[in-house]
Amino acid sequence: MEKYINNYVIVTIFIILGILLPVVALTVGRLLRPNKPTDEKKTTYESGNEPTGEGQIRFNVRYYLFALMFVVFDVETVFLYPWAVVYKQFGLFVLVEMFIFVALLATGLIYAWKKKVFKWNSI
Repeated sequence: MEKYINNYVIVTIFIILGILLPVVALTVGRLLRPNKPTDEKKTTYESGNEPTGEGQIRFNVRYYLFALMFVVFDVETVFLYPWAVVYKQFGLFVLVEMFIFVALLATGLIYAWKKKVFKWNSI
């Protein structure tokens, strides 16, 4: 029982440090930095030019879907590398699980292909 309590103490210390360190760092930075605001410093900076037009524009949802697909396949490579490293230790069970994982990702890829996520429309 003591071993489990000790693990909770370690986790609690990490949570406290994870909250406390950024708060302390930001507070010290705010206290030490110079603060001399002027009207010119408060303006929007765009390479020395006066800003024109809207600050926010709407993008086609396909850009976001394309980015999401990139993240999915990037995560796939993150999972495939450790799997390849420990494959010999676990054997057939891990191989079957990886085929299931890749099949799910392939299903997502086929779905995105059918929805024409990868097709760029030139304006």
